[in-house]
Amino acid sequence: MQKLPSGLPPLSGVQERILLIDDEDLIRETVAMALTEEGYQVVAADSGQYAVDLLFPPPGEGGAGLEVDLAIVDLMLPGVNGLDICRLMRHHNLDTPILILSARGTEMDRVVGLEVGADDYLPKPFGMRELIARCRALLRRRQWTSTQTNTTVLTYRDIVLYTTEFRVLVGGQEVNLSPKEFRILELFMQSPNRVWSREELIQMIWGADFVGDRKTVDVHIRWLREKIETDPGHPQYVTTLRGFGYRFG
Repeated sequence: MQKLPSGLPPLSGVQERILLIDDEDLIRETVAMALTEEGYQVVAADSGQYAVDLLFPPPGEGGAGLEVDLAIVDLMLPGVNGLDICRLMRHHNLDTPILILSARGTEMDRVVGLEVGADDYLPKPFGMRELIARCRALLRRRQWTSTQTNTTVLTYRDIVLYTTEFRVLVGGQEVNLSPKEFRILELFMQSPNRVWSREELIQMIWGADFVGDRKTVDVHIRWLREKIETDPGHPQYVTTLRGFGYRFG
């Protein structure tokens, strides 16, 4: 059992901290070195269980979990795998961006990764420049969203959205949305009846420098429907206009 890292300085907002989880020594060490050279503080974990212990210390360890700005997660980890880690982070309402790495790059693998809460997916083998570009894009987007100070309470029919509290009520019942789902719904509720193309949603929610798959939008829309629609198969709030995009209202 590895010891939890001690003596890590608190996040300062200047040097961003990345949690890198990969059981392949060469990949882990190479990626950690490249990110460190880019100025990031890297905490490396060689197993899913060790990463979970970092983020959520077992009872008796004391102290809060490790704060990170970005998690890079290998999908095929022994024991606690990458999907388990994504699910656990979102279950605990951590809005930390997650970039999945995997040797399995089929469309279904990407969709599953996105559905459990990942923000981006990079198949192996990958180029280091692309990895760093994706990390920068996710971190810039997180920094932008963290500076938003709008205090509006948005309402539409029986949906109430509290922007600063990150809470959503549907029919008086609170629903648990992921950070991306929340921001999509917030954008929709700010402009009812407007039609949004996939490209516009990517630019507004993920950022203009997003380099992932456009299917990310479809996955998050489907997931949002499952949480706010009475019948997701026949949505009343978020409808699809084939050839154009999505409309709320």
